[in-house]
Amino acid sequence: MSLNVSDPAIFEVYEDVRDDKTETNWAFFDFADGKPDRLQVAGKGDGGLSEFVSQLKPEVAGWGYVRMNMSNDEYSQRIKFVLIPWCGEKVGIMRKAKLSIQISDVKNVLRNYHIEVPASHTQDLNEDEVMTKLRRAGGANYDRQSSNY
Repeated sequence: MSLNVSDPAIFEVYEDVRDDKTETNWAFFDFADGKPDRLQVAGKGDGGLSEFVSQLKPEVAGWGYVRMNMSNDEYSQRIKFVLIPWCGEKVGIMRKAKLSIQISDVKNVLRNYHIEVPASHTQDLNEDEVMTKLRRAGGANYDRQSSNY
């Protein structure tokens, strides 16, 4: 059974996170109450990865989309996007099983991202570690003398 991702608010919030002219830099999408196969916007904000992580609950499953500013110096600012499949540690086994299938429907809406960072504990989303993953995925390392990755 596919996931219903037809709510226009999903696309609107996704575009809001992608838009450089807005402050919104994260969004979280989970399941509508009483409708386990319908995606909804569960939250959005402008406090970056740390604010996003503070909103996550162990009994919830869903997908996060975060805009991050990656820079080696003041002259090389780059915007990168992270897809975060979230499955809290208290999520039931049937919901966990469905997530692996439903992610393809989510990726049809949240199309543009640089890396995917699956997480089930908030500790999995340490900002320094996520930035290191983004840098590794970015290819060229122009700040080699000042980084250990």
